[in-house]
Amino acid sequence: MRCMKLWAGFALALIAGHAGAQAAWKPERNVEIISGTAAGGAVDKANRTVQKIWQEKKILEVTSAVVNKPGGGNTIAWNYINQHAGDGHYVSIAPYTILTNKIIGMSPLSYTDFTPIASLMNDYIVFAVNSDSPLKTGKDLLERLKTKPQSLSIGFASAFGNSRHIGAGMLMRAIGGNPRDLKVVVFKGSAEAISSLLGGHIDVAILGAINSVVHLGGGKMRVLAAATPRRFHGALAHVPTCKELGVDVVSGSWGGVFGPRNLPAAQLAFWEEAMRRVAQNPGWKADLERNYWLDDFTVGAQFRKELEKDYAETRKVLVDVGLAK
Repeated sequence: MRCMKLWAGFALALIAGHAGAQAAWKPERNVEIISGTAAGGAVDKANRTVQKIWQEKKILEVTSAVVNKPGGGNTIAWNYINQHAGDGHYVSIAPYTILTNKIIGMSPLSYTDFTPIASLMNDYIVFAVNSDSPLKTGKDLLERLKTKPQSLSIGFASAFGNSRHIGAGMLMRAIGGNPRDLKVVVFKGSAEAISSLLGGHIDVAILGAINSVVHLGGGKMRVLAAATPRRFHGALAHVPTCKELGVDVVSGSWGGVFGPRNLPAAQLAFWEEAMRRVAQNPGWKADLERNYWLDDFTVGAQFRKELEKDYAETRKVLVDVGLAK
């Protein structure tokens, strides 16, 4: 009897081990990391840094490549990914527009049409003026927005309803103003917005942090406030957060990792662990610091919960600024 029990236990162990082996998954061929923008933008840089770490640290045992599919506010890239439903050989670091585009009618797709894997980073926004501006501090900016919002032209790249526009709307709501009173100017790119700010053609520019740092040293620009959960480091360490100024505003464009819809559990588990290893990599941490991105790593159920919360908040702001119903 004892012998039979031992054999039965051994058989069960073999079956369990086989089931575990069956459940495990790893890529078997080239992996494509899809970038919805042209080469050079913040999210594209993140895609390329991640792909480099995959290869150098042997996180993947197969080849991988960044594939750029720009256009349509990332919709071209997203459609391409979802042509490969259930296939973990296709992933993407998608920007905040994966929430906003559906809300404002630019795309039929939203985050619920994909498999959320992890959030990696956040490119938080700052509010900047040129050195000749009468607005000297963040308090000055808030006071002007409270009393004479139409007297300030606020510029940003590169579309209505993006994270910069939402950040401005959140700021107006937080001070008790009407987001529809904002006088906004949309530019094709951050370089154009900065040029207009420095030339005195707009009063305020809403920028990603790294875009402002280049101009601080020359004394041509002042950054008045940062919509961050904590202060930046380095050249922006002196800039107060909106919370420090008395308004609870945190806004930026995060980079979230998504796979195609209907990704099997074993493939999702592989990618969650792969992105956890990326987030812990010194090369990635150095890239965060160099680009003034803040670490925003979350994974699994926590990431999905945060997406739901962000979507609901984003929808409210877009209704307030008149871009959604």
